[in-house]
Amino acid sequence: MRRTPARAAWVRWLRYKVAPLAVPVLLAIADAMLVNGVDLDLEVGVSMGAAAALLVRRRFPLLVFLFTLPGLYIGYIWFAPMIALYTLAARRPGRARLVGCALLLIAAHFLPYPISDFELTAYRENTLVLIDASVTSAAPIALGLLVRTRRELASRVADLTRSLRREDRLLADRVKTTERARLAREMHDVVAHQVSLISLQAGAVQVSTDDAEARAGARTIRELSVRTLEELRHMVGVLRADGGEAEARDLAPQPDLEELPRLIEMSALDVTYERGAVAGGGANGAKTVERAAFRTVQEALTNIRKHAPGARVRVRVDPVDTVRGADGIHGAEGPDGANGVEAAEEGRAAHGLRVEIRNGPPDATAPVPALPGGGHGLVGLRERAQSLGGTLEARRTSDGGFVVRAEFPYGAG
Repeated sequence: MRRTPARAAWVRWLRYKVAPLAVPVLLAIADAMLVNGVDLDLEVGVSMGAAAALLVRRRFPLLVFLFTLPGLYIGYIWFAPMIALYTLAARRPGRARLVGCALLLIAAHFLPYPISDFELTAYRENTLVLIDASVTSAAPIALGLLVRTRRELASRVADLTRSLRREDRLLADRVKTTERARLAREMHDVVAHQVSLISLQAGAVQVSTDDAEARAGARTIRELSVRTLEELRHMVGVLRADGGEAEARDLAPQPDLEELPRLIEMSALDVTYERGAVAGGGANGAKTVERAAFRTVQEALTNIRKHAPGARVRVRVDPVDTVRGADGIHGAEGPDGANGVEAAEEGRAAHGLRVEIRNGPPDATAPVPALPGGGHGLVGLRERAQSLGGTLEARRTSDGGFVVRAEFPYGAG
């Protein structure tokens, strides 16, 4: 039968709070009643007082032990003083304190009540009682010290476990740093070399050819190569930085919305660019959001070149009044789906940014470029959007095209 949370909490309360306090008291009361009966007299009174004192034994172990000694001396009870001495050994294990308390328990056990009944000449009986008293005082002390040692050992094992986990994390970080440095070297040695050759060849074509169109194409290729080398330098710096992007943020200027027209111009696609009145320049996290929007457009145009050559493309960037809900962020749109310019005209502050890349069906006559693809572009865009608290939608349209729409809130970066 499965326990409900309320029942489980009740059981834990009884097990860890009530039982450690109640069980010793009940045992001491039973001991007092078995030894002295139920008639109210001096023996029963001091025995019951000693049993009741066990309720505060954890907070005042020494005082409780001293309070139980009359119960042992007068009422001949055992459980209350032994439990109190065990608690003292487990919580206040001073050597001198324990030796003194052990001698007091031996004396209370060895000397009879009243003291006039003590027979000094009963050597054999006195020796047996003294041995019994010594064992009675040594047993709870040994058990208390054992429990305390076990607790300290468990605490040290826990500390050692945490230390090992911390060392494992440091080792993993070191391995990660080494792997990142290796990737940076390989990226620099392979990719940078190839891109540099492309830039040199494009520069040679630009200088040697007399065809104006060929020169323009070579110039575009060279500019793209130079830009790729700059971004590659930034990524290599990020990989080599031990602290990640936080320490390598200023290694190279990051793209934003101001560079979108240039990106579209060099894409060699039929693109219509529409930009609303984006008013996020002073917003918290605006640069991060604009960089994410730029990367979204960049990846979408790359996918269009691969899968929809010759298609007409529309890129639109608008501010959006975002509302954060349980399932993400939703823009406050009008009936036509465009709200950026209208919101700005009405004086409403934009809380986010929306970017949409929509392309029509591909041109059947256009050649399909044999470009490699890993299939992770949209996945990476969606993860980037989610990390900023935004959303990304990518789907086919009814006319055979494709649309990518992303929304990013300001202040999440």
